[in-house]
Amino acid sequence: MELMKPASGAPAAPEPAVAPGLEHRVGGGVATVVIRNPAKRNAMTPGMWRELPALLAGWAADPAVRVLVLTGAGDTFCAGADIASLADPDTGPDTGPKDLAVAAEEALAAFPKPTLAAVRGSCVGGGCQLAAACDLRFAEEGSRFGVTPARLGVVYPPSATRRLTALVGPATAKYLLFSAELIDTDRALRTGLIDEVVPAGGLEKRVAEFTAVLTSRSALTQAAAKEFTAGPAAPGRVAHWEAQGRAAGEEAEGVAAYLERRPPRFPWTPPAR
Repeated sequence: MELMKPASGAPAAPEPAVAPGLEHRVGGGVATVVIRNPAKRNAMTPGMWRELPALLAGWAADPAVRVLVLTGAGDTFCAGADIASLADPDTGPDTGPKDLAVAAEEALAAFPKPTLAAVRGSCVGGGCQLAAACDLRFAEEGSRFGVTPARLGVVYPPSATRRLTALVGPATAKYLLFSAELIDTDRALRTGLIDEVVPAGGLEKRVAEFTAVLTSRSALTQAAAKEFTAGPAAPGRVAHWEAQGRAAGEEAEGVAAYLERRPPRFPWTPPAR
């Protein structure tokens, strides 16, 4: 059904203002967070930084959620932090805007299930910080990436600096941090900042295809792999995961499905927290 047009000569009604916030939904095992702040190219406000860890905490304990997708509304992923909030230290009793951004980034990096940033358009500053905290990053052709604290004289957080360096290596991390220049998808892919480039208009379809693959795989394998890739395994953790798999019959189901030429029905779910 088409929207009604104003009568000839009548001024069009102004579009209602959209309040900044994080839209979220769950379906098919995938939790999706959409960064929405159209007036400021999806910049993150203090309230949005605060909201993200709470959302993640709920989904971490929800067995219906297998994968998390973070994306931006419209043609922009996220232009970073709302710069106005940097000039206003009164964002909380003991927490400034940079602290809120770090807390959100760390909560995203610690989320125990696979995370994927679906990037379209600008992915800059705090937006790039969030994308780097995800496990994987798919980007539409034409997207641009930048780490821009040097434009503002901001000290980039140590955790974010280390995470960026682990992704792209010291030389590219220094290039991005020292210059605050933007790079295109070709360079981002070549340096490891993103994992896949998708043709224009194809991002949603590709992300849906790939998340369907992830939800069909073993959640136990994914959880253990995410823990082990984060750093050296703590004593007893390998035995812990192997015991979890044996108790659930995870490997037995995988082998049986392979021999019977059918999709596996992996039984393991994370223990209640």
